[in-house]
Amino acid sequence: MRQKVISLFLIIMDMVIVAAAPFIALFLRFEGVVGQNYYSLFLSYLPAIILLRLVTFYAFGLYHRLWRYASISELLAIISAVTISSLFITVYMYATGANVPRSIPFLNWIIVILLIGGSRLCIRVLHFIRTSNKCQAATRTLIVGAGDAGAMIAREIGQRYYDTKKLVGFIDDDVYKVKRSLFGATVLGNRQDIKCIVNKYQVNEIIIAIPSLKGAELREIVQVCKLTGCKVKTVPGIYELIDGKVTLQQLRDVDLEDLLRREPVKLDLDQIAGYIRGKRVLVTGAGGSIGSELCRQLTKLEPSQLVLLGKGENSIYEIDRELREKHGNLKVEPIIADVRDESRINQLFDRFRPQVVFHAAAHKHVPLMEAQPEEAVRNNVFGTKNVAEAACRTDTEMFIMISTDKAVNPTSVMGATKRVAELIVQSMNGKGKTKFAAVRFGNVLGSRGSVIPLFRRQIAKGGPITITHPEMKRYFMTIPEATQLVLQAGSMAQGGEVFVLDMGEPVKIVDMARDLIELSGLVPGKDVEIKYTGLRPGEKLFEELLTAEEGTSSTRHEKIYVANLKLVNEKRLRKALALLQTGVHTGDNIVHIIEEIVPQYRVTREKVARENGKVGEFGMTSRPEVSLEDYRVVAEV
Repeated sequence: MRQKVISLFLIIMDMVIVAAAPFIALFLRFEGVVGQNYYSLFLSYLPAIILLRLVTFYAFGLYHRLWRYASISELLAIISAVTISSLFITVYMYATGANVPRSIPFLNWIIVILLIGGSRLCIRVLHFIRTSNKCQAATRTLIVGAGDAGAMIAREIGQRYYDTKKLVGFIDDDVYKVKRSLFGATVLGNRQDIKCIVNKYQVNEIIIAIPSLKGAELREIVQVCKLTGCKVKTVPGIYELIDGKVTLQQLRDVDLEDLLRREPVKLDLDQIAGYIRGKRVLVTGAGGSIGSELCRQLTKLEPSQLVLLGKGENSIYEIDRELREKHGNLKVEPIIADVRDESRINQLFDRFRPQVVFHAAAHKHVPLMEAQPEEAVRNNVFGTKNVAEAACRTDTEMFIMISTDKAVNPTSVMGATKRVAELIVQSMNGKGKTKFAAVRFGNVLGSRGSVIPLFRRQIAKGGPITITHPEMKRYFMTIPEATQLVLQAGSMAQGGEVFVLDMGEPVKIVDMARDLIELSGLVPGKDVEIKYTGLRPGEKLFEELLTAEEGTSSTRHEKIYVANLKLVNEKRLRKALALLQTGVHTGDNIVHIIEEIVPQYRVTREKVARENGKVGEFGMTSRPEVSLEDYRVVAEV
């Protein structure tokens, strides 16, 4: 009702302005001496002028806008509406024989824009004056970053959050921007001035609005901001900003993922879309951390059909619902199936005939798989074999397997089974029309079951945070970054490659723990204790993306490499897998069979066991009853 009253008021005000504008134009044109004939002429045309103006204004939505939030888009709407209506009026008057000076339509156009625009500006100014008193108790906010993201946040504060937030100013390291104004707030200085500015302007909250900021730079700014005692918020990283727009709803506390940000990945979207757009795509493990993000990224590449295959009904339901809400036109097929079920996988491949397959289904928890090696073999080895063979049989164009850095010199059953899966994928290439490849990378931040959620729970309980070893290091990458590089690697695959992603520098787990404690506003060692528990079975201090012998070859993408792996003897691999299949059923010698398929597995396990003083544990010293020398599957080249 209130909005209808406001609209009615605006219509009446516009009628007065539109009616008065021609006579003001005449007065200006003739310097106050206007002939009676001109007054009579415009009075006769006045109903038509008002009607044409109001109809055009309505068509351009001038009576459906919230003018107290007016900005450049509203000004452009006014100019467009006045210009179009002026053209209609001018054509109508001259077509009906009206004899008026040519300067009158131009003057009339300017006057209407000024009066209509001025009236709307008055609404904006009155609203600002009325609400400025409310801002006295509002949160005094300082924005770090006077770029696009900072401007979006500032504009939203001014338009929608004026009663809860008062924008004090900006911080920016660009000397050209200092002392300049943006949305009514001044760029007050650079990051070194933050503490001084906070004290001077009594700032309560700092918003870091630089999505492309690297982790090291963000860490530096956060440390300065923390010293002020202010609440510190940040916008999402560039990987999380799907459409590049930033809103206040997206603001969140600075998290560990932010401190580990890297340079944004440069993608060749045309090349990626070339093998996805219009294709039937199937993702196994679609409910998992990597699988679900792959699905999100794939939706932007316009496949003709996206098949979400997973064993967990809840996770598949969630990603299916999410994709349908955001991409209603995309044909999505949620499928509950287990990659270990060969007949079910064959049935599904016959039904959907996928052209591109991303195989992300896997068991990944090292300690759990160490205790249950047969499950790791069933899922990681034979699950991969089932999906790969089905893809080959149905002439899938591209098959990409998600691998791990734990497959390199593996010390765990999980890592060793993933290396066997890589061997299977390599051996399948060239058997049909399908191009097979694998992509190997390290840990991803925020994945289910990863160390960061565990640390958060331990901090919430008051500690201690448990870490296996003070020197333990891991490679980390954000989930969006990893999936984007997987898609890019797929576009480069010619068949048979194992791609390796540039994971950057490894991070000490203890440093991550300290960062999380500090981000929670606590002091490491004082408020939350860090406790070392010792290496668990199958764990390494350091992960590797390659063995020393493998090496890499570069690709046209700076963050993607190809491992120079030895050839796979398919005949020997087939025999070894048959023996492993028997071992899974009987439960005998599973680990030792894997050791013979992946010789580095035994060597590395024994080395780690000696270093930890645990030779003889976990079956290290006994040998299988059968010799597997004839089943070595990597050709000596």
